[in-house]
Amino acid sequence: MKRLFTVFTHCALSLFCLSAALTQVAQAQTFRVLYTFSNGPDGATPFSGVTIDRAGNLYGTAEQGGKLACDPPFGCGTAYRLKPSGSNFTFGVLYSFAGGADGSRPESRVIFGPDGALYGTTNEGGGGQCGPVGCGTVYKLVPRGAAFCRSTSCPWAETVLYAFNGDSDGYWPLFADLLFDQARNIYGTTPYTTSGLGIYGVVYELTPTDHGYTQTILHSFSGGDGSQPNSGVISDDAGNLYGTTEAGGLYGYGTVYELTNVPGTGWTETVLHNFNAYDGSNITAGLISDQSGNLYGAASIGGNYGGGTVFELTPGAGGWTFNVLYNFPQCGPQSSLTMDAAGNLYGAILCGGANNAGAVFKLASSNGSWTYTSLHDFNYTDGDNPWGSVTMDSSGNLYGTTIYGGNYSGLCQHDGCGVVWKITP
Repeated sequence: MKRLFTVFTHCALSLFCLSAALTQVAQAQTFRVLYTFSNGPDGATPFSGVTIDRAGNLYGTAEQGGKLACDPPFGCGTAYRLKPSGSNFTFGVLYSFAGGADGSRPESRVIFGPDGALYGTTNEGGGGQCGPVGCGTVYKLVPRGAAFCRSTSCPWAETVLYAFNGDSDGYWPLFADLLFDQARNIYGTTPYTTSGLGIYGVVYELTPTDHGYTQTILHSFSGGDGSQPNSGVISDDAGNLYGTTEAGGLYGYGTVYELTNVPGTGWTETVLHNFNAYDGSNITAGLISDQSGNLYGAASIGGNYGGGTVFELTPGAGGWTFNVLYNFPQCGPQSSLTMDAAGNLYGAILCGGANNAGAVFKLASSNGSWTYTSLHDFNYTDGDNPWGSVTMDSSGNLYGTTIYGGNYSGLCQHDGCGVVWKITP
């Protein structure tokens, strides 16, 4: 059974001796910090990874900083761009969130829509029934005309496409990347709802109309079928959606689910796997797929050593087969993996590594087993706690962020304010 998956929004330890199965191979590469945040107008704590355009520009969000008059002393966050300039990158703020109806605390990655604009979500702001912090928004950023902006760091214009109300429509979207289909509908998730018997979360669709966007709830989780979808969804060629939940399911440790649109019936959920802690738990990372329709994901804890797992789901005539590919000794990825053309997997772990500040890794498959390679162990001054996804360009360079580390002065003196990094293999 071959299922082609498409995501229309993207143009992609130093271990303790726990077991002979945990193998580390040395590999030469170059690590660079491209930008260190200061918690000023530039922002701080970039939870999300970065998105790359064809020109090699990097786009991302920082959860704090920006307009410091907004929610002092933290700020409401920024969207930024790093533009290649020779062998260096020039940093510029595209937008500073102002809180309120505008939105605040962007924790998801920005992605390109079919119109070339940037789209994302804010965790707070927008109003609704969530108190003064707001329930979160879906927003769009477009560049201002050349007549109005000639600077490399010129601000972009924001439009709020949808403000969550905080009841059955969901609230506080976290780290979920948005997804476009070919009809320009937008799909996303929120981990929380306040209607019904529990706070379980939803998968939603935003449909463009002449007067903006209309939200439709495709699925409301009930706990037994999953709870708290922190990551976004991906789609196959038939339009089916796939994602993960952090918790819930048969054993309460999270699920992998599929949503199928049945004509005349609507969207139907099928749980493809219930995690049982021994094979993973706390599934905050989303899914990716290969050309054969196999799904890959990660658990941040659980598994043989309690440190999380990387897993694969393979489709077949009798359903889906689940297999753990790798067990981490300390902690697993918080965000989705990345796959290269050879089928190697890349990601980041929040803790562990030689300095317990996290690491960027590669998993290579050979003769049915997967070999772990640490590509970089963070040391606090060059970053700490890489939360977001790792992004790969066409030349095989890797990019990402850390939420802490880097600058430990001023407003960053306690944990550091985070960095954007690059690894050249």
